[in-house]
Amino acid sequence: MINRFKIGIGYDIHRLEENRDLIIGGVKIPYEKGLLGHSDADVLIHAIIDALLGAAGMPDIGTIFPDTDEKFKDANSIELLKNVYSKIKDKGYKINNIDSNIIAQAPKMMKYIPIMKDVLANILELELEDISIKAKTKEHLDSVGELKAIEAQAVVMLYQ
Repeated sequence: MINRFKIGIGYDIHRLEENRDLIIGGVKIPYEKGLLGHSDADVLIHAIIDALLGAAGMPDIGTIFPDTDEKFKDANSIELLKNVYSKIKDKGYKINNIDSNIIAQAPKMMKYIPIMKDVLANILELELEDISIKAKTKEHLDSVGELKAIEAQAVVMLYQ
């Protein structure tokens, strides 16, 4: 049998605000600001969710978990990811690999990436080498470079 491969891309951006926890990749990162959003605003998990949904031909994260629904207020993005992963598996898909970028001028992400990879590998039943998370800056350009926001991008390959 020939495997069927499908690729999805995801993107997310959230504004940095005072009095919020900074949670990226399911990891709480010490920083003076956190990301503002209806849920915990985990940009990396949100980008991965959208990539998974896109690869599976499903609606995007905002359609499945609308910010107009109070049951998703302050939702833990890890729980949203588990929900989406279950839907993906129900459609007969397995994840081949994930490639992602966190784009933040600050804080530095490098020391948290191994922990993020561990979190994702455990939830998504992947080997660590099947997950790539890279940290980038915007060289002080645009809202990310001006410390006003953090964004993330993800590409996922699924197979059946």
